[in-house]
Order: sequence, then C-alpha cells, then structure tokens
Amino acid sequence: MHDVRELIELGPEAVRRLARRRHRLDLEALGALHRRRVEALETVDRLRGELKRSSRGPQPTEAAREESRRLRDQVQESEAVLRTVEQELEETLMGIPNLPLDAVPDGDSEKQAVEVRKGGPPLRPAAGQARHHADLGESLGVLDAGRAAALSGARFSVSRGAGARLERALASFLLDLHTREHGYTEYSVPHLVNRETMTGTGQLPKFQEDLFATSVGGRELFLIPTAEVPLTNLVARELLEDRDLPLAMTARTPCYRAEAGSYGRDTRGVLRLHQFEKVELVRICAQEEAQQQLELMVGQVEECLRRLELSYRVVLLPAGDMGFSARMTYDIEVWLPGSDSYREISSVSDCGGFQARRAGIRHRTAEGRKLPAATLNGSALPIGRTVAALLEQGVQPDGSVLLPEALVPYTGFRRILPGGAVES
Repeated sequence: MHDVRELIELGPEAVRRLARRRHRLDLEALGALHRRRVEALETVDRLRGELKRSSRGPQPTEAAREESRRLRDQVQESEAVLRTVEQELEETLMGIPNLPLDAVPDGDSEKQAVEVRKGGPPLRPAAGQARHHADLGESLGVLDAGRAAALSGARFSVSRGAGARLERALASFLLDLHTREHGYTEYSVPHLVNRETMTGTGQLPKFQEDLFATSVGGRELFLIPTAEVPLTNLVARELLEDRDLPLAMTARTPCYRAEAGSYGRDTRGVLRLHQFEKVELVRICAQEEAQQQLELMVGQVEECLRRLELSYRVVLLPAGDMGFSARMTYDIEVWLPGSDSYREISSVSDCGGFQARRAGIRHRTAEGRKLPAATLNGSALPIGRTVAALLEQGVQPDGSVLLPEALVPYTGFRRILPGGAVES
C-alpha cells in the first residue's frame, strides 16, 4: 500500500509511473480524499480538546454538564465521519498497484520481457527426441492424470512411485541448499490464513477470485497461494532492528490457486494446477538494500537450476506484466523442449515498502528512525514445474530419464526407466 502523502507529492510522476502498469491514477480525487481526512481529523482533535477542557475545574453546573453532553455527541459524530473517510481512503489506496522502477522496461505482456542472460547446459535433448512431460510421465509410470481427475477434476495431479520420491527428494535438496549454503531459516507455517494476512501481502482485496476460501463456524480462512503470504506476515506489525536485517526465510508448502481466467491454458501436465508444492524464499531488509538483495535472490535461484543441470534464462518483466505488489521482477524461465519454449519456473520480486506498509512491518535505523522495511520474495523452486523440466530435459533415446548427480543422494537412483523402475 502507498503512503498517500508520497503519491500526492510525486504528483504527475506517480501518474506517469502507474500509467506504465495500465493503471489510471486520479490524482485530483485522491488529493480531495486526503484533504477530507485531514479536515475530519482536525475536527476530531479540536472537539476532543474542547471536551477535555470542559471537564476540568470545580463542581460542574447543569449548564456545564449539558455542554459536555453536547460535545461528547459531537465527538462521536466527528469520529464516525473520520472512520468513513479513512475507510474510503484505505480502499482507494488498496487498489493502487506498486510504482514500477524506471529500470523496468515498458510493455504489458511476457512478450516485452527483456532477456538478461542464459544459463545451464546447452539446450537438449537432440532434435526429434523432445517429448512433453505429460507423455513422459505416463510412459514412466510416475504421473497419473486420469486418477487425479477422478479424485478432484481438472488441474490436479497424482504422482506415484519414482515420481513421488523425486518430488520429495527435490524439496529436501532445495531446502538443504537454501538453509545450509544460502543462509535461510526454514519455517513450517499454516496453510490456512485469515483475511488480514492475505491483505498484508496484496492478495486481498484485488485477487479474491483467485483464492480458495473456507468458512467453518463463522470463521473465514483462505488457503495460501504461496508461502510468501505466511512468511512475510510472520513479522507483521513488528518493529525490526537494523542489526537483525536482512531476514531470510524459507518454507515448503502446498499452494492453492483457483487460476481464474486461465481456463484453456496449459491443460496438459503439471504447469498450471490448482494445488502444487513449492519452496519459497522471502527476504526483509532496509529499502536502500532491496536491489542488492533482489540480485542475490536471483543468483540463488540460478544456483538451484545449475545444480539440477537445467537450461534456463533470466528475463526482466515489463511494467505491465508484474505482480500487483512488485516494483521490479525477474522471471527465471526453464527450457521445456516438449513445447519448444522457455516457461517461468521462478519469479523473484522486489516489493519495496509496498507490502510492509500494508502489513505494518517497520525497522529502526541506527539514528532511531522508524521506516517501512522492504520485502522480497521468490520461488526456489516449484516442485511440479521442476519435475516437468527434469523429465523433458533428461529424456534419453531409449525413453528413460537421467537425473542430475545432485539429486542422487536424495532419490537413491539416477535413472527412471519406462514403467517406473529405477537404476542407480
């Protein structure tokens, strides 16, 4: 969420930057709403002062008591006006996305993303050997789309045998890498959170249709779309000390997404499911350190892919294609030969102070100033999409799939054979 005073102070600059996200900021209406709030607050303060003064002094007369009653009524009325104006202002600010940094390119789709670099081994397999992971999963006996559909309908997946072991191995490998070498603290967090928690990271109110919700006994809870939500909110409404920053947190959780508006896209395989597992990274730091922390996180995602021997590229997203809370986002895209394309496997975003203002996350500087912190998040990595890439890039001429050496200590095997058997 924005500080309304900063938006008004930026003026036409804020309008220009938000226009790059295809968002029209009505600066005049926002300014008028802010002035109404200031005036309402001044009225409340004035009337409270008058009421306090009227209650002082000797034994009050009936006239003085009547004046106090009148002032109390006016205070209550003015407070109600203030609450209404503040709610209107908050709802307006909640609908304004983050300001993109000027380093972010123009454009509103992934087609305008700017390639930064490529990494990993040369693209493989050889021409004519490429296969879609859904077909590979069936022939290897590790994915069962039919039984998943029977259980839950479209956009769910069942893994079995070596496939389920591979998923468990991947999660353990990624968490070990991030906690032992990248300095993250691992958390186990709730998968159901309240409305305030969802609002803190920007999922609500704007993206309610993309969320799965439940209400039992009058208690409203939401299934998390990513561990970013509970991890970031672990320090909601807290004042952090500069000496303790940056915070680095990671968790493996299931993620639940309604995928509203995506029907008809990626209907085969495991690229776009209602439920999937992911290892998430969250960092919280001072705002002046956010860009350095962003580059660090991108490097950590790349290290995952290098150790998994996967071909990938890094792209910088255009302003109109970033998430609501982000001011700069890198997508790391893995090569999927089965569809002859690069596909997103991780988004790493710098949100500046946007989420921190919503969630009340502040830090105290060495000079004693209390400022909104910066929050950053990234996938490292989603389990299903990583399995898809390992299958498609690791397929051999005989139909088996060769896995990277880094996973062998976790899987206990190096190769998956057609039918589901494994070889070390």
